[in-house]
Amino acid sequence: MNGQSAKRRVSRWLRSQVPTREQLEANRYVRPLARRSELFRLTRRSVPRGVAIGLLVGIFALIPGIQMIGAALLCVPCRGNIPIAAGATFLSNPATTPFIIAASLYVGSSLGFHADVASFSALLESHAGVGEWLGWLLSDAAPALVLGLAVISVVAAALGYLATSFIWRNMVARKRRQRLSGSSSYTPAE
Repeated sequence: MNGQSAKRRVSRWLRSQVPTREQLEANRYVRPLARRSELFRLTRRSVPRGVAIGLLVGIFALIPGIQMIGAALLCVPCRGNIPIAAGATFLSNPATTPFIIAASLYVGSSLGFHADVASFSALLESHAGVGEWLGWLLSDAAPALVLGLAVISVVAAALGYLATSFIWRNMVARKRRQRLSGSSSYTPAE
């Protein structure tokens, strides 16, 4: 099995997983968006927007159900790709959330707010309950956490947008070069 056939199979599988307009119109929750096909198409503008929105909401919200709904709602006015945005929210998951919170506390503390990172570590190691976490969050740590999450999510969204745009342009340029080199090697039979 070569790389090209694997790519084609993955591409065909992904296309088969994308719902049709009729399937979207059948779902009462998605019906208002079904006519706006640009929210589901893979284009050079909608994909980077979807990645940026997904990273922004996914890192800032940190609440699993809210992330995808927020990203989908934000994609509508920004014309971002909804499935890509929903997928990008999975950057923050149970494995990465403690690191995101710790980095947010560090960033918020270095920007002037007080957050005791040692008490965060102690709560994390002792598997504290929701009440203990809420008590800690309602202390001085909340402004540092919110500011840190805002800064990290904006930076991640900007980097995600730029990286996706760069990757998209490189893919298009590579396909164009392949098409041109393939057509220039063609010599008609005499």
